Amino acid sequence: MTPSRDPAWLEGMYNNLARVKEHPAYFSRWARESAAARDALPSRIDLRYGEGVNETLDVFPAPVPDAPVLVFIHGGYWRAMDKKDHSFIAPAFNDRGVCVVQPNYALCPGTPEQPVTVPGIVLQMVRALAWTWRHIAAHGGDPARITVAGHSAGGHMAAALLACDWKAVAPDLPEHLVRNALSISGLYDLAPLQRTPFLEQVLRLSDEDVRRASPAYWPAPKRGLLYAVAGGNESEEFIRHNAMIREAWGSRAVPVCELLPGLDHFGVVDALADSSHRLHRLAVQLLES
Repeated sequence: MTPSRDPAWLEGMYNNLARVKEHPAYFSRWARESAAARDALPSRIDLRYGEGVNETLDVFPAPVPDAPVLVFIHGGYWRAMDKKDHSFIAPAFNDRGVCVVQPNYALCPGTPEQPVTVPGIVLQMVRALAWTWRHIAAHGGDPARITVAGHSAGGHMAAALLACDWKAVAPDLPEHLVRNALSISGLYDLAPLQRTPFLEQVLRLSDEDVRRASPAYWPAPKRGLLYAVAGGNESEEFIRHNAMIREAWGSRAVPVCELLPGLDHFGVVDALADSSHRLHRLAVQLLES
């Protein structure tokens, strides 16, 4: 299906706060459960991975050494939310012996003096992953076993990081820095967001931004696996994006491309934190492969 160019239709497809009327309850519970997780788990909060705006991350060390590492990138359309709203994801993975890293990033549109763009945020996540590879062993993580997961805008960046040319970033980094990636309700072609009313003036995506930062336009990664999932109750556009990345990259790179029944755009995040849910088990598969 070719997406409509009608702004009202795009608003209905992409504005998840309007689509999911229960979103305040999700966000309130996430905040409570995340505060409880930070209180209960050993953690290192607000470690700096760079000198830029919001370039901090939280680490929840594994209880065992040489643990697989899950880097989780939050969503919010590159304009909202915070890592502290997602600490609730860490306990279920810590219980499995996984080291969890949650980075923050600058939010669009920034300020007139320091504008923030989507390509700029992707580069911040590149710095966060480089920091993780260089430093995570000090927190019990195995730098050779880094999986990136992300939700919505974070799912977009998880895919981008799997495809990153790490040797071009810095000569000390390995070619296969990101072993695998899990994209939850990800966005892979940013062109429709240029015309979506609630995002248009915040993201200010240029045609060049779209070309540079849309993973569906890129060659498939040479190594690693991407699992692409979305909630079965999400909009037609999010379902289209989920299928799009397999069409663009092929089934070798994207062997799992699924819709999860009964889940909306925010319920899928709860599923990741639920050790009995298929989405959590898919993440564990990637961490252990």
